[in-house]
Amino acid sequence: MQALLFILNALLTLVVVAFLLRVLMPLVRADFRNPIGEAVMSVTNPLVLPLRKLLPPGKRFDPASLVALILVQLAGTALLRAVAGGGFSLDAIVIGGFYALLHTVLQFYFFAVLLYALLSWFGGGYNPAAQILGRLVEPLLAPIRRVVPPLGGLDLSALFLMIALQALQIFLR
Repeated sequence: MQALLFILNALLTLVVVAFLLRVLMPLVRADFRNPIGEAVMSVTNPLVLPLRKLLPPGKRFDPASLVALILVQLAGTALLRAVAGGGFSLDAIVIGGFYALLHTVLQFYFFAVLLYALLSWFGGGYNPAAQILGRLVEPLLAPIRRVVPPLGGLDLSALFLMIALQALQIFLR
């Protein structure tokens, strides 16, 4: 049973991350015309496009994508609770769903910062992942860089951001 819950949770987390990217990429003006952006669009379009008929997009914010993200997270939480035998308490699903979404966002940004830092060491030519990660992570790193200057040419802003994200996750447990 634990293995099934693990597999379901992993798959649902990947789907939630796709919807999270669908919400975040327009906010940071990331390019959807690359393999990652196209994958996000193909995974999320079946739910987002019908919702756009009710909730039209703005310039940089797409409310249909946010509603789709929340719906997918709540459905995933309900599915995991049902498989685990937890029942269908609406309060538990809503609170658990929003808590799980917050946890996923913090984990997503932790790994995005980690990958961005690693890619900066081994960067070469064009990399669509590095481009998207840069757009997502740089707005969080810039304020830290203003406070913590590079030490001998070594930028420690990613390290401080990852520590802060982990501390926030520990605080929310």
